[in-house]
Amino acid sequence: MKFYEKVKKFFRKYRNSNENNIDYENAKTILKNEKKAVLIDVRSPQEYREGHLEGSINIALYDLERNIEQLAEKKEDTIIFYCQSGNRSRRALQILKEHGFHNVFQIEGGLDNLK
Repeated sequence: MKFYEKVKKFFRKYRNSNENNIDYENAKTILKNEKKAVLIDVRSPQEYREGHLEGSINIALYDLERNIEQLAEKKEDTIIFYCQSGNRSRRALQILKEHGFHNVFQIEGGLDNLK
């Protein structure tokens, strides 16, 4: 691994030590064990079509706030967001928290962290 990639991985791991960040393995465990858990890809529909995590649904970040009422019935459910790098999923998490959701998480570092 090149030095730059090691540094990038280090900062990705420690840049956001937030309890709402989880790794993909923990996300899979939650999705397997909790009946009311949902995995949401907040990338664009085009990005989603090009490849996504199994079992995920696509709600693009730019549509999330406009359509927040669609998720209102899932306010008590566990919601896990992901995107490519973690930036959009972090914003999605903030939006839901602002609307009273409590069981929201993001896969830290997004799909880039899974490679």
